[in-house]
Amino acid sequence: MADETVQSFVIGDVEIVRVVEWQVPFVPARDLVPGCASDVWEDNRDRLAPDHWDPESDRAVVALQTWVVRSAGRTVLVDTGVGNGRDRPGNPLFHHQAGDFPGRLARAGVRPEDVDVVVNTHIHGDHVGWNTRDADGEWVPMFPNARYLLPAADDTHFGPEGGYGGGVRPDDRLIYEDSIAPVHRAGQAELWDGEHRIDEHLTLESAPGHTPGSAVLRLSSRGERAAFVGDLLHSPVQILHPECSSCFCLDPRQAAASRQRVLERAADQQESVIPAHFAGTGVVEVRRERGALTLGRWKG
Repeated sequence: MADETVQSFVIGDVEIVRVVEWQVPFVPARDLVPGCASDVWEDNRDRLAPDHWDPESDRAVVALQTWVVRSAGRTVLVDTGVGNGRDRPGNPLFHHQAGDFPGRLARAGVRPEDVDVVVNTHIHGDHVGWNTRDADGEWVPMFPNARYLLPAADDTHFGPEGGYGGGVRPDDRLIYEDSIAPVHRAGQAELWDGEHRIDEHLTLESAPGHTPGSAVLRLSSRGERAAFVGDLLHSPVQILHPECSSCFCLDPRQAAASRQRVLERAADQQESVIPAHFAGTGVVEVRRERGALTLGRWKG
């Protein structure tokens, strides 16, 4: 497509459209993945720069994006970005945004009323923000005809039952109240745990660690496979070193175990891996070389 913020490709009978909210050098690379040795970035400069690492500033490059999946006659959104007009005092990048994400969705051929299913891979502010919109001072569902699939473990942890994440991050209460609670009040929320089949091509499965309910959406169609892995990965260095979790993971050890399992399967079954925040083309193959996981071909 002509719009650089919108890209599309096909896996089997399923069309995938990538809608980018923004793409920037984000945080210092070693802060994003603190467990990775400092020389990993430089040793893999040819694979990381410039799409995933800016050597000049030593910052990891990340994208904020939504994946539109057209499957079995339905329109599915995978994660919904930051949203506009949100109070996020703990994160200046997300605080009171005023972007044109609805316009970008429209250029991808998606009107809010067309969306049948919204998948939130987990309940962090950059994955649930466009769940809702401001209607005369009240937050209401952005997608009036959609089922919102929410991981039950995250809904408990980040909701009032879990003390809004235990009060560890003040923004968690705000995120739940403006982006999750309105969906519940509208009767559009559907909680799931373990595994949940959406249609003959799409299946959700739990991959905890980043958050208690973090999920992977698996796609299988006509012998082709992909996995939307959410925040299991923030950088390609985590494919080279799956033991390294991001600074945002609530349980780094559990996240590493989930990441290892998902990446091993991706290599075994030739699944394209589609993380929530990879810049560049956003989609990569995982391969093995001499028994270790490595980056394959970039797709998309």
